[in-house]
Amino acid sequence: MKTKLVLILLILTFAALLIHGYHPWAEDAEIYLPGVEKILNPALFPFNAQFFQSHAHLTLFPNLIAASIRITHLPLVWAIFLWHLLSIFLFLYAAWELMSRCFTSLPARWCGVLLLTALFTMPVAGTALYIIDQYLNPRNLTAFAGILAIVKVLDRKYLQAGLLLVFAAVIHPLMSVFVLFYSFLLLVIARMVPETNASRGTVAMSVPMAMALPFGFGKTSQAYHQVAVSHNYHYLVRWEWYELLGAVAPFAILWWFSRLARNRGQRNLDLMCRALIVFEAVNFAGALVLSLPLFESLARLQPMRSLYLVYVLMILFGGGFLGEFVLQNRLWRWALLFVPLCAGMFIAQRQLFPASAHIEEPWSAPKNQWVQAFQWVRDNTPQDAIFALDPHHMDLPGEDQNGFRAIAQRSMLADEIKDSGAVTMFPPNAEVWLAQTQAQKGWKRFQAADFARLHRDYDVTWVVLQQPGVSGLTCPYQNPAVQVCQLTPGN
Repeated sequence: MKTKLVLILLILTFAALLIHGYHPWAEDAEIYLPGVEKILNPALFPFNAQFFQSHAHLTLFPNLIAASIRITHLPLVWAIFLWHLLSIFLFLYAAWELMSRCFTSLPARWCGVLLLTALFTMPVAGTALYIIDQYLNPRNLTAFAGILAIVKVLDRKYLQAGLLLVFAAVIHPLMSVFVLFYSFLLLVIARMVPETNASRGTVAMSVPMAMALPFGFGKTSQAYHQVAVSHNYHYLVRWEWYELLGAVAPFAILWWFSRLARNRGQRNLDLMCRALIVFEAVNFAGALVLSLPLFESLARLQPMRSLYLVYVLMILFGGGFLGEFVLQNRLWRWALLFVPLCAGMFIAQRQLFPASAHIEEPWSAPKNQWVQAFQWVRDNTPQDAIFALDPHHMDLPGEDQNGFRAIAQRSMLADEIKDSGAVTMFPPNAEVWLAQTQAQKGWKRFQAADFARLHRDYDVTWVVLQQPGVSGLTCPYQNPAVQVCQLTPGN
């Protein structure tokens, strides 16, 4: 890799950090980081570990991060910060390599990469995904490997493509399937004599359907049904109209890009756009089928998450045409596009995490008062302690979607935010999840007797409460937002 390219990509990496922020414990970090922590210290999470271990057992992501910590002796907070930066850098490098196969002019190539950088935290239709999250997770690493694998397919370096796909599969099995299917389509369409779109779709349909077979059919439990229907992003027919527009609009955009590429003799770009149209048509049809009640147990395959790859490539291609036809070498045009765009994305992220620092550096004390309380728990309570919190605590104002397990490194009763998402993917956990969430119903009205019941039924020994808390409890830690209280037989 040339030194100049490395420097530019490093600048873009830190620019992405400044625009989109960094929140190491937010959202899905609550699923992935406890797996790393459990490997580093097996004594952690003696209770309810199945809610994150189900994911951890299907990926080598926690093993990779844990191994890097053991080798480097870096603290966890530093390791995940550096891995996050590395994943952004590698993703941008893969994007540059792909643009180099599609466009000859530098303005086109760089505009595609810059547009992707500016839109990292743009929602991908109704899939509950961003292009790149504000924290380390396996999707970010799989995105790099997947895009670079597509580059190697275009270069006909199939062994390298295969190795990258294997890496993607061991890091994030579900997202890697989409890249594998798309790579298959690229090879098929590149070798086919022009046929109708219908015939191409028929050829392609067999692959995802075959992938679905191992998940099986059958009636789901009432507990699983209850949690499954609360996650609308699994069911295409429950998407809002604007989310459906985000799923349908790419067909027209990609058709237009394909026409432009064909007229300009950009064969790789034309091939990729046509393959993307077929790719998304198949997944769209699959998502409609899996939205039927008969296939509730298969809805967790989430065919519409294929839109992640569609959006990444569509943004790159759109940026390429924008740079080539509009921005060109006019600096003021670049500024007119990217300054307001980046400012808008920055403001959106500040509104999303208002109670936290925009960049939560590993060397700084946390600003968020919930995180402060969770860190006190980590440093001052026994490793085998079992906690209970408001089952919707991650959605509370000021909490900023921070995960208790990931920060406090303590066991907790099942919640209705991230644990419910884990249950949709792993139905055997549904009965336990439902029993524990039902035991916490009416949390905001709980009194000392209700906490005593949790202590009796689930051996809960500590609770985290919003201020002003509940009378009759011993609370050794308090801040303006949160109390941490110990339960004893006398409570």
